[in-house]
Amino acid sequence: MTAALWVALIAGLSAAVRDGAATYLYQTKTIDVPIDHFTYTGEATFKLRYLINDTYAPGGADLPASPILFYAGNEGDIELFAQNTGFMWELAPKLKATLLFVEHRFYGHSLPFGNASYDSPKNLGYLTSEQALADFALVLRTLNPPNGTTRARPVIAFGGSYGGMLAAWIRIKYPHLVAGAIAASAPVRQFAGVTDCGIFNQILTSVYQVAYTADCADNIRRSWTTLQNYSTSADGLRLLNEKFKFCTNLTKGTDVTETLFDYLTDVYGNLAMINYPYPSSFLAPVPAYPVREFCGRLAQNYTGVELLDHLQSALSIYYNYDGKAACLNINSSYDGTGISDRGWDFQACTEMVMPICADGVHDMFPPQQWNMQTYADKCFKKYGVHPRPANALLNYGGEFLDASITNIVFSNGLLDPWSGGGVLRSSNENVKIVLIPEGAHHLDLRASNPADPASVTRARAVHVQNIQKWLTEYRKQRKVY
Repeated sequence: MTAALWVALIAGLSAAVRDGAATYLYQTKTIDVPIDHFTYTGEATFKLRYLINDTYAPGGADLPASPILFYAGNEGDIELFAQNTGFMWELAPKLKATLLFVEHRFYGHSLPFGNASYDSPKNLGYLTSEQALADFALVLRTLNPPNGTTRARPVIAFGGSYGGMLAAWIRIKYPHLVAGAIAASAPVRQFAGVTDCGIFNQILTSVYQVAYTADCADNIRRSWTTLQNYSTSADGLRLLNEKFKFCTNLTKGTDVTETLFDYLTDVYGNLAMINYPYPSSFLAPVPAYPVREFCGRLAQNYTGVELLDHLQSALSIYYNYDGKAACLNINSSYDGTGISDRGWDFQACTEMVMPICADGVHDMFPPQQWNMQTYADKCFKKYGVHPRPANALLNYGGEFLDASITNIVFSNGLLDPWSGGGVLRSSNENVKIVLIPEGAHHLDLRASNPADPASVTRARAVHVQNIQKWLTEYRKQRKVY
């Protein structure tokens, strides 16, 4: 069915977005939610944005049994996640379901204080997962109220990455509103005392070691010292500026050892996360298997200026694959796709403290120990806040998923560096584990593609089986009494 025919059949839908060859249509709406859900002394509200498509849901007497497929928005514009969660769109007509994507406060257009939302820690203090989950709960209760003695329509939560954490957590915190959750690539165990801080970079390095040749990771490991050596003189900085064509010239050593190093670290992680078997533009326009393409340009043992030339060429796979970049902007590891690092940086300084370290031996990064006090001092200097690294575990658990937690699927691609902080095993038969050996970051939530490996196709089949089971159980208990 063509997009034009969809428009003719579905009047009033206000937007269309694309994931591969599919066209996704939805209405954009807002709902007033409290800035602070946990006080009774303030009444200030703001408009939270959500996207909805109910064209697949039946009308009349069949509607109460029809599910709502709800995406728990994470750190970005909600339309980006609607575009890149094709699995939900493929599932909706089969289940005769309503699709609902709810934006996370402080991201996209859902700004509690408008343009002043990021102006002060006082305003940013309302950016928490607890407040966001309460937003989601209020939206679900408002759009899907129970009817007297009959329960509301069943809701299945979905989310990837931080959104996957939120999908699991809303099932844990609000089980009366959510019948089950598909939590893809959700690092709910990437916290101190639960997961070793070196796991992320060890997995990340292994992705680069197997992508083409082991020389790729070895070249990256050598490049840090090479770059640092060139950063110590004016002639060296001039050569780096000529080789890499930065948008803003490097003028001092810390431009290399801090700004450039941070950029490269982000790029290597991002490439691994979007290492999909087909071209994509989720974080940046990249080819199929972008890590393989990147490593193909670092496939031999290089040193000195030759290493810099090949590193620059490899980086273009990420920052200029479409040929539109006139220069290399290292002040942001990606630009313009809708993900926001502003809000996430604050969350990482409050409750989302996820320790990551490197030793330079078991990984391809410069040695960097994890020091909570140093980290906390930087957060206080930047935002005037003190991290609470135990908050997520205190509020939601994570170390132990006991019998009180039910109807959650944790899926992880083993090529995803965040999988080390995911739930990879469980003794709770009501918490299902799905491992995808060839999978990158929440590949299973994306639209099906002929290039998909068999393991992700099987993962989606398992998701469907569990969703159908949850719906069957829910419908048997529709009557409250």
